[in-house]
Amino acid sequence: MEMSLPVLIISMLLFFVLFFGIGFLLNMLLRMSWIMAIIYPIIAILIVDKVRLIEYFTNSKAAFSQLGQRFTSLALADILILSSGLLGAIGAGIVIKILRKSGYRMF
Repeated sequence: MEMSLPVLIISMLLFFVLFFGIGFLLNMLLRMSWIMAIIYPIIAILIVDKVRLIEYFTNSKAAFSQLGQRFTSLALADILILSSGLLGAIGAGIVIKILRKSGYRMF
């Protein structure tokens, strides 16, 4: 299914803002600057893959091969949207680092 350009841009912006906000809050509460950037690949796998989590432990070979097939079959729009979420998570870590260096203490 094709995605129009305005829908793609809005989706990318929403993913960026969503993961920036979640990452910023987690960084403030847990005092770990890169926590969301570390957690984001797991979230991306859960978004893309249709395999249950337990199958990664019980039937690893089939689960990981299906995961690889799902990632290689992603459309360009999906890759751009997921990448903007990762950029939001990384951006939250950078902003928190800059704010802490500037003297702001969050919680």
